[in-house]
Amino acid sequence: MFAETGPDFSAQPCPGATLADLEPTSIALFRERWAQKSGDTRRRELSDLQTLRDAELLVDGDQVSYAALILFGTRTGLTRWLAQAELVFEYRSSESAGPAADREEYRAGFFAWQDALWKKINLRNDRQSYQDDFFRMDLPTFDEVPVREAILNAVAHRDYRLGGSVFVRQFAKRLEVVSPGGLPPGITPENIIDQQYPRNRRLAEALGRCGLIERSGQGLNLMMESAVRQGKPLPSFAGTAAHEVRLTLEGGVRNPAFVRFMERLGEETLRSLSTLDYLALECLQQGRPMAPQLQERLPALAEVGAVETIGRGKTAKYILAAALYASLGSKGTYTRKRGLDHGTNKALLLQHLKDQGEAGAPLSEFRQVLPSLPMKAVQKLLEELRNEGVINVLGQRRWARWYLSDAAVFKPTGNT
Repeated sequence: MFAETGPDFSAQPCPGATLADLEPTSIALFRERWAQKSGDTRRRELSDLQTLRDAELLVDGDQVSYAALILFGTRTGLTRWLAQAELVFEYRSSESAGPAADREEYRAGFFAWQDALWKKINLRNDRQSYQDDFFRMDLPTFDEVPVREAILNAVAHRDYRLGGSVFVRQFAKRLEVVSPGGLPPGITPENIIDQQYPRNRRLAEALGRCGLIERSGQGLNLMMESAVRQGKPLPSFAGTAAHEVRLTLEGGVRNPAFVRFMERLGEETLRSLSTLDYLALECLQQGRPMAPQLQERLPALAEVGAVETIGRGKTAKYILAAALYASLGSKGTYTRKRGLDHGTNKALLLQHLKDQGEAGAPLSEFRQVLPSLPMKAVQKLLEELRNEGVINVLGQRRWARWYLSDAAVFKPTGNT
């Protein structure tokens, strides 16, 4: 704990490293991105030395910091001063052990290989097709935004005091990013989207200046939102331990109809949703229990038409809007979740009383007719019918029995 809360490793000078250990083309790329992000075109005219000074990547009298090496280091420089600041890519065509089908080591500053790594991953990035009415849509197995964010997180937040390398392992439908050092103190897989702890603050600040990451820690949020929008499993930290963080991105689309449902909400609505909104929709789609912080998002989601409300007050429940079930071709599922409409429920109660004739029926039988409704809801329907004069009740409490009134005008429900 003391070591984690000590000085920022990335802000410390690297003894012996010089500007000759940094790649000018990488610094130029950083400078261009910084100019675009800030809107200050004058930055394009700055020298490498001034760019590094302004970014606070030269420290203690213009000494090269570890952050500068991680971002811009040459292969020779990193090999000499910080060899563990490399990334190893492996492609494996199967889950079996043994040599990887493709392997490449990137031992240079991050700006030298970031685009090359994505191109490598994209070479085997199959597209998944699905049909929606007359429209055919394609989704990439690995979306560029979450993949880049996962790699950025590994570079920015790994523990460079440990000797291991970052590993990116690509499978047909799965991408694993493994980085040395466990999660920082106080950060868990459960609270990681709400809590931020920059292990390498100076490094993160530099990446933020050029627009590659947000200081607010939005990387994982973007990964989760992308997964929900594309109908894929959420990013997983399964296998994370004290010595490493293991992040898995699943590429298989589980529910193409849900993808279409999200698209039908419209880009403007989707941009207005928070990460918690996306997670709430994902829970409803999967039928999983929902944490209180996600339940609080449901009324707002109902306002934008993403979910529907059943009931009122504390007994209200929420389901995904009818458009999803229509696209699934499962309108019956929607009816089951939504429940029958008010008039149909009353007609079913009357049908049951008609079938029972003079014997009548106790309350327990009505619960069998409408098993999805709570007891109070059934009692309320019976009271409405009683006030309308179409049914009567004899007896009280457990001995009460309900009968069809002689004055009742019964309307059959058909084959319902």
